Amino acid sequence: MFTGIITDLGTVRSLEDRGDLRARIGTAYDMASVDLGASIACNGVCLTVVSMGADWFDVDISAESVSKTNIGTWAEGSRLNLERALKVGDELGGHLVSGHVDGVAEIVAMQDEGDSTRFTFRAPDALARFIAPKGSVALDGTSLTVNEVDGATFGVNIIPHTKAVTSWGRAKVGDPVNLEIDTLARYVARLQEWQ
Repeated sequence: MFTGIITDLGTVRSLEDRGDLRARIGTAYDMASVDLGASIACNGVCLTVVSMGADWFDVDISAESVSKTNIGTWAEGSRLNLERALKVGDELGGHLVSGHVDGVAEIVAMQDEGDSTRFTFRAPDALARFIAPKGSVALDGTSLTVNEVDGATFGVNIIPHTKAVTSWGRAKVGDPVNLEIDTLARYVARLQEWQ
């Protein structure tokens, strides 16, 4: 489990197709404090550390994960939002995020509003019903509050601090973004289906 509060901006150092995709990710994390087999959310995708060095870690990514996320757009030098797994007693500053991406949204508009930027996204139609005004979503691993919803489009504001310490400062219209809907919305929808 994660919170959607990004704690490092990593860099893809290499990608290697070896059946599964192997990615080496540069990080500022103290890797001496990370266990082999630990989970790190990379742009919101929960991935397992399979190898590591002083300032990097490797992850293996299945074809399933590549097909359901924006990992296929990663290249050497891509910047990734990173978050280590939640520990009991950690502050829950965002919302509960599983790291299991539901689909890929697209940035369809960006507009500065004061120092913040209003982003408008188009969600896949099958996921749009799970997104509600003032609800939470995780976008590229970042916990964000939904401002408004209009069909399959929804908006969020991203403040200057978030743009400075995450990949959001480099985002542009047309970018694909990993979308994880709020877990509570998923269970409410399932309860309604059951009835």
